[in-house]
Amino acid sequence: MGLRVSLVEPAPGQGEEHAGTASEQALAHCRRVLHQNWRTGQYGGETYAYTSPSPLRYPWQWYWDSCLTAVSWRHFDASRSRAELESLLRAARADGFIGHTVFWGQAVPFPRRLYYNILSPQDPMTHTIQPPLLAWAWRIAVGDPALEPRIRAHHELISAQRDLDGDGLLWIIQPDETGLDASPAFDAVWGWRADGKPGFPLLVRRNRRLHFDIGEVKRAGGPLVCSPLVNVLNCLSQMALGLPSTTPALVDRLYQPDLGLFGQLVWPQRERPVVATWAALSPLALPDLPEDIGRRLVEEHLLNPEEFWLPVPPPSVSAAEPSFSLRDNVLGLRRYWRGPTWVNSAWLVWLGLRRLGYHSEADELTRRIVTTVAGEGLREYYHPRTGAGMGAQDFAWSSLVCELITQDPRADRSYV
Repeated sequence: MGLRVSLVEPAPGQGEEHAGTASEQALAHCRRVLHQNWRTGQYGGETYAYTSPSPLRYPWQWYWDSCLTAVSWRHFDASRSRAELESLLRAARADGFIGHTVFWGQAVPFPRRLYYNILSPQDPMTHTIQPPLLAWAWRIAVGDPALEPRIRAHHELISAQRDLDGDGLLWIIQPDETGLDASPAFDAVWGWRADGKPGFPLLVRRNRRLHFDIGEVKRAGGPLVCSPLVNVLNCLSQMALGLPSTTPALVDRLYQPDLGLFGQLVWPQRERPVVATWAALSPLALPDLPEDIGRRLVEEHLLNPEEFWLPVPPPSVSAAEPSFSLRDNVLGLRRYWRGPTWVNSAWLVWLGLRRLGYHSEADELTRRIVTTVAGEGLREYYHPRTGAGMGAQDFAWSSLVCELITQDPRADRSYV
């Protein structure tokens, strides 16, 4: 499929030539990295084809990275969008389970085994999940996911395993199941065993003894978390499959009207501080989010220059939070999602801006992200004040900048 580009509007005081150049540079970075990171082969009797998130740091197939990268591939080669997602389906167990990470080509080496959610070094994939957005990604990049029985089986299994209260909301057993890993939202839940803390390998070890089974983890005392981001992406997948939306349950149980933000539920219940992370804004991506709630998220928080509307928005944690940090490495431990800006976050809130009619703000967000990517290339995340690239280099899902540049008309309907 050829690329159809409608270049972003220039910022005040900038000419069309500059805006076009920034867009073209960003698209060139996307094209180069996606092709460079493409991996194909055979392993365990299966053929695979996927985009490595970053060749040096992330060699395997990560579930939500592949879903997001498949969305980007549709702008360059739609056949690779399908191949990427079909590789996830080929990795699925007979019951439909697909793990957080699929180890095509090689087993997990030591010492990564200490941090990876496996039962044996020979496991073909992890035993934990990531935000279940396969059906939504398929809807955007390939076609109707309801026509693919394996996709429906996958999502039905996740709901059966993780919907503990029967209201459609999913629960997680570890911070990394959200994809947000060391977010400060989890510090008060898992304490020193939170991701990015010294005790995280002990949390993995405890859950390994419990076979990463959520029922066993709950009987062992938890904790468990009901995350807004996990449930936003699951809701979008449910809607993509033609199933009832879980937005009403998400609003009923996770929305905090006193703050105008979405929080998380924790089991067992006890008072914990609320941390304003970008996940609290992620329901903006839902096409059926009540308008009054969406406008509060935008006007009180997203567009607040003291919180999320920094020079490269949105930071992964509100700048007003004590836990906001631009250090992504502390004593050798990687502690990202604590301040820097990620392109997937910008894309999801951009969907809400477009849907709610904040078109000039959506265009400004586009301009800032495109300019940043054009200058720094595809990095894992970016300094929210200076735009400097941070984390892994040639990071594939930052190619989601394509979604901002091409101004896909379906974005107003959040692709469902």
